[in-house]
Amino acid sequence: MRTSKKVLAWGMVLSTVMVTLSGCGSNNASTTSPTTKPVESAKATEGAKAGGTKLAGDFEIQYFVGGYGDAWWKQAIADFQKQNPDLKIKESAGAKINDQMKPRWLQGNPPDFVYIDGAGSNTRQMVTDDQLMDITDWLKEAKNVDGKKILDLLIAPPEEYKPGKAFAVPLVFGSWGTFYDKALFKSKGWEAPVDFQSFMALGEKIKADGKMSDYIHTGVYPYYINGALLDPTIIAMNNYDTSISKKINTLEKGVWKSEPVMKALDKIVQIRDKGLIDKASPALNHTDSQSQWLQHKAAFIPTGIWVESEMAKDIPAGFEFGFLPSIGQDKGGKFVANPYTSTVGIAKKAKNPEAAKAFMQFIFTEKQSKLWAELSKAPSNIKADLEGTNAPALTKEAAKFYNSPNTVVAPEIVIPEELVTARNNATIALTKGEITPQQWADRMEEATDKIRAKEKK
Repeated sequence: MRTSKKVLAWGMVLSTVMVTLSGCGSNNASTTSPTTKPVESAKATEGAKAGGTKLAGDFEIQYFVGGYGDAWWKQAIADFQKQNPDLKIKESAGAKINDQMKPRWLQGNPPDFVYIDGAGSNTRQMVTDDQLMDITDWLKEAKNVDGKKILDLLIAPPEEYKPGKAFAVPLVFGSWGTFYDKALFKSKGWEAPVDFQSFMALGEKIKADGKMSDYIHTGVYPYYINGALLDPTIIAMNNYDTSISKKINTLEKGVWKSEPVMKALDKIVQIRDKGLIDKASPALNHTDSQSQWLQHKAAFIPTGIWVESEMAKDIPAGFEFGFLPSIGQDKGGKFVANPYTSTVGIAKKAKNPEAAKAFMQFIFTEKQSKLWAELSKAPSNIKADLEGTNAPALTKEAAKFYNSPNTVVAPEIVIPEELVTARNNATIALTKGEITPQQWADRMEEATDKIRAKEKK
């Protein structure tokens, strides 16, 4: 599970990179100041090689544990510890870590290094709140432990939450989408839809069959349907011009009432009014909706490619994950891949910033990219050939779309947390028939006006 940048040039990067690419902290803060010593021998650690110093002192890492699990984090941190035996590493992690650590961030006593993902986290908000270190100058020339420039290895570049400034680096490259069971479709003789019209036609057939719903979604967390259905459809309705994402991210006045957004909202209304949305959806969380989908209570579900890992214990025998980047494009149109990234950053008030930078240099490598794909069952944001790895078939299938000229890779929608909440509430109300698309847009413009007013102060 995840909460709630990239340009079309990503497609070129992904074509080369992803050919085979084919989610509890203690309140005891560390108070020991870091110390650095010159490297004394040729057997320096990898961290020392990258930074030119021997790392020591306390070093705290905060990371959210969700659909991707924590196997990669445990492995990466253990390996980093071996390379830096004088560091005292503390892990603050868990499914609720963002809420648990929030008081410390507000009190100015944060961990050193943070993985920003999961409910209650928002990179943009952390930048707005001046919680993350400006790493712009350091990152320009930063090399990983293999001697390669980190920026050259990234699929998605760091988002500029402030012009020309970098505060966080994308570690995870995920993708929203619509999922189905290939095995079920084969047994039923159903063809996976390639556009909105074929999706609706198949939906009518499924509805008439009466054995399952067409589309079930995570009503408790509406950002799933926003990310997998609404956002890519907005791009498609804007004639695949991804610049509208930037207009949304910069909170441009009137963008929520623009024609592409209104057309995308109308697609949701059409699905709703045809009775294709499972009526239980509004009350379901992510795992409940995914569980019902796995049990064939519904044919389609909007979620992310972490779903295979998150639901690993509940996958029925013979189930075969199918993936569609988007279903909102009109007949003859392209797929729109709506990726998201989860970032890592260094606290502005980090007590051991040198260790945090060294850890960043340690994890942004091809080796760690492969390990992430195998242990987290999803692609990282680091370029790597996964052909010889045990990366899951779903990850590789998703990559086929990214590599296709028939797919547009859209920038990520990154908006303030309070606007995320407003949009979630508006979308769930729309799916339930409580408001119209115009009222949805009115709500969003009003909420955005309030944020613009705050940012001007």
